[in-house]
Amino acid sequence: MQDRLLAALAPYRSAVDYLEIRLERGESSSVSFRGPRLEAIDRSFDLAGGIRACHRGGWSFVTFSDLGELESRVAEAVSQAKLVGRETTQLAAVEAVEATVRAELGRDPRGVSLGEKRDLLAHYNQLLLEADPRIQTTTAGLTDRFRTVWFVNTTGTVLEQERLDVTGRFGVVARDGGTIRQGFESVHSRSDFGALVGIEARVLSAVERALRQLEATPIKAGRYTAVLDPYLAGVFIHEAFGHLSEADFIYENPRMQQLLQLGKPIAAPQLNVVDDGTVAGQPGTLAYDDEGVPTRRKYLIKDGILTERLHNRETAGKLGEAPTGNARALGGTYPPIVRMTNTGILAGDTPFEEMIAGIDEGVYAVRMLGGQTNGEMFTFAAAEGFMIRGGQIAEPVSDITLTGNVFETLKDIEAIGCDQVWLSGGCGKGGQSPLAVAVGGPHLRIGKVVVGGR
Repeated sequence: MQDRLLAALAPYRSAVDYLEIRLERGESSSVSFRGPRLEAIDRSFDLAGGIRACHRGGWSFVTFSDLGELESRVAEAVSQAKLVGRETTQLAAVEAVEATVRAELGRDPRGVSLGEKRDLLAHYNQLLLEADPRIQTTTAGLTDRFRTVWFVNTTGTVLEQERLDVTGRFGVVARDGGTIRQGFESVHSRSDFGALVGIEARVLSAVERALRQLEATPIKAGRYTAVLDPYLAGVFIHEAFGHLSEADFIYENPRMQQLLQLGKPIAAPQLNVVDDGTVAGQPGTLAYDDEGVPTRRKYLIKDGILTERLHNRETAGKLGEAPTGNARALGGTYPPIVRMTNTGILAGDTPFEEMIAGIDEGVYAVRMLGGQTNGEMFTFAAAEGFMIRGGQIAEPVSDITLTGNVFETLKDIEAIGCDQVWLSGGCGKGGQSPLAVAVGGPHLRIGKVVVGGR
């Protein structure tokens, strides 16, 4: 396949400043239930690609779904880039790579029948439906996708990469009188359909979360010392800070360049934040990004100091910084843009019991129900929570929203747990959602957090 792509590039190697072809072949299946009803069952195959050309700073992007159109689409991309370009192309230099990356497979979902997948999901869905009379409805979904991506460009990079993602998602809605609560759980693997077998306890944890929240009382609004569980700590750093680290948000924004100057103290001195595309087995892990740049660990914050940001080749070139391997595309028909991989807070040295021991009155916020960011401002709604009283976890509380300025909040971090974990997630940006990522963190204690309630 690479030979055919290279042959399509060959006539235009000196016609434009840069040219690439990315072709993706995928095989997917999905099963979903809503309540007791089988909502959908599907298996699909697809082949699609994208061509990017850059000339005098102007970009074009052309897609195709038929290899018979390849040569004409390459010519179209070249002519469009020439029409757009009026400046100077600035792409950070990277070494050419020739590599093949195979997926590590346990039980390959392509060898599992749709009937077996349906029966497994039906079993889990029935567990949710029968768990408690207060469960009103359920959602259960299973998806798997195996894809092969070929990439070639005019600087000499030739890649073939395989990737497998297997995911189970489970949700319930519980009701008691006029009170309605939700609970969710998900399981993900990069290598093995077997990761979805025998997970009854994980599935039922969605029910447990929803029922605990039915018994919770709304929290009283105010300022609290807040302890975030590892999942919420990871989502916080991804949403509130990680997106600010994406250089396409910064390089044409003078105000954010001033706020996010490298070398500037930006957080509590014990805080270390990384984006790491090399963590084994995680959703955001990949050997090379969608521009053919190798991924690596980047310290976005090291000992409280802003040290690096996330780049594609163009943002790295325009800001005079090193490329980081963060150009990612949702699929073959999407252009690569600056995206996170696996982003998280590294472990500190404070055990959870010690973290809450000195809190007279605070809140323990667990997981995330929803949220939004606007520049450096954020608001997150916790999925569940508990009061902390006299250094102990106390009664469950609901309607917890955490609001603040990310730069102030990072400096208000008082303790970082020693229990860092990675958890799977999906990220949306620029119409490309959900992109597979991981969020990571330990427990995190933050002082003076504005907590909304009822």
